[in-house]
This record gives sequence, structure tokens and C-alpha cells, in this order.
Amino acid sequence: MDWDFKNAEELLDLCTQNSMPISEVMINREIQLGETRREVIFDQVDACLRVMNTAVDRAVADPVRSMGGLIGGEAHKLDSLDASKAVCGPVIHKAIVSALAVAETNASMGVIVAAPTAGSAGVLPAVLMSMYEHYDISMETLRRGLITASAIGYILIRNGSVAGAEAGCQAEVGSASAMAASAIVEMMGGTPEQCCEAASVALSNLLGLVCDPVRGLVEVPCQTRNTIGAVGAYTAAELALADVGLHVPLDEMIQITYDVGRSLPESLRETAKGGCAVAPSLCAECSKEAAWEKARSLM
Repeated sequence: MDWDFKNAEELLDLCTQNSMPISEVMINREIQLGETRREVIFDQVDACLRVMNTAVDRAVADPVRSMGGLIGGEAHKLDSLDASKAVCGPVIHKAIVSALAVAETNASMGVIVAAPTAGSAGVLPAVLMSMYEHYDISMETLRRGLITASAIGYILIRNGSVAGAEAGCQAEVGSASAMAASAIVEMMGGTPEQCCEAASVALSNLLGLVCDPVRGLVEVPCQTRNTIGAVGAYTAAELALADVGLHVPLDEMIQITYDVGRSLPESLRETAKGGCAVAPSLCAECSKEAAWEKARSLM
């Protein structure tokens, strides 16, 4: 049997024909096309999960400044927040802390899993780690969540874009949020159709999100946008699990997202020429820092 699929429609057909969840179809695809074994796939998945977990723990336990100096210590600060002031509840709080942490690890040259990109690397780990910590899910379920997310990521890359320079931050954090939403649904026992619905809702909720990195660095506002991608994934998943959603097929939403991204002006596609990148206060702060660096180099 041919386990390859080009889009969400073909993926769902395979799920229906074989009475399988998305994760199992994706495993069979990798076995067939990658000429590999199930155990090897799970070993690779476990390696990714270890890196994700370490990326979170590293920044929370031992905060460091980013290479650009714009972020550092945010995850530790939020993790230390008095419980009485944590308005989002323990699951979402953990997700926000984790998203901040991975973004900090990335910006300080730590090891992360680009899922699907370095700029959006905090979203999926945030969801997976918070789900594993606060829900009674097994390691096997966690693995399958990541595999389901990878199937959605493959479809996004094949039929749309995950590059901020091409289609804005909606292509990076939006795609990561869609991947994470589908993972939550599968881990919570949802159907393949609900997984795809969650991914579609997550994309629609971040439709039009611009890419405007300050000084061209993946630091501000990228770090906090990872938190929104994670929280948005939870929202989209819960809607889909209740069969409340957008009801725009995922393939159509991917095309819509790509079209919107391509229509964004160049200034809002990772060029640092618009949006937050030109905020006067941030530009002034960066100018002072650059002057100080120049002065230190002359000492």
C-alpha cells in the first residue's frame, strides 16, 4: 500500500481507509519512504523530545542573555511568579514559561528543535511539555503527539510556507501553532478530522501575523509570539474536540495563509523595516547599546 500523502485530504483518506490515527499513518509513511524501522523512528522522536525538554529546563534554571542582548531571564522570572498572580492556570502557565524558555535557549545559541523553524521553536515543546506534566498521558501518547504534529508540518511545508521571510510570522508561529493544536487533539483521543480542524483554526487565528524582528534578530517580538502560538494551540484544540470550529478544510486554510503571507509588504516579512522593528523606543535602546558596544571595543 502507498502510504504517501500530499495534503490533508489524502492524509484523512488514509486514516479512514485504515481506521488509523494520523500518527500511525505518518509512521507507516516514514517506514515505507524512509526505508526505516518503527524502533528507529521512535528513537528519533525520543531524541527530539529530550532536546525540547532540555531547552526548557536550561533557560528556566540558568537564565542567560541572548546573543543580541534583547532577551534573557524571562522564563525564569515567569516561573518564579507568585501562584496567586498566575491568572492562566497551571497548564497554560507551564506552556507560556516553556515557550519563553525555548526562545531564550535558541537566541543564546543553545540546542533546540526547529519545529518547524528556529523562530517558532518554542510553541510545540511548550504544548508537549505542559501536556505531559499536567495530564495523565503516557510516553507513547507523547511520542504520537509529536508524530502527528510532524505530519501537519510536512503538509504545511509542501503546500504553503513556514518561512517568515516569505509569508510572515503567520507562516512560522502560525504553522507551529497548527502543528501543536493537532498534537493536543490526538493526545486527548480526538479524531483525525478534529486534528486537522484544530490545525485550521490555529492558522486562522494567527492569519496575517507579520514578521518584524527588532534588529533582524529572532528575539523581540519573537519570544512572546511563541507564547501566543502555544496558548492558541490549546484554544484551537479545545474548540475542535467539541466540534466547534472554523470548518474551513485545512488544505484551503493553508492556501489562504500562503496567499495572505505573499501579499504582505516586504517591510513586514523579516526585513526589520516595519512593525515592532521600527518602534521608536526599541530603536533608541538599540542605538544606545550599539554606541556602548563601539565604545567598549575602543577601550
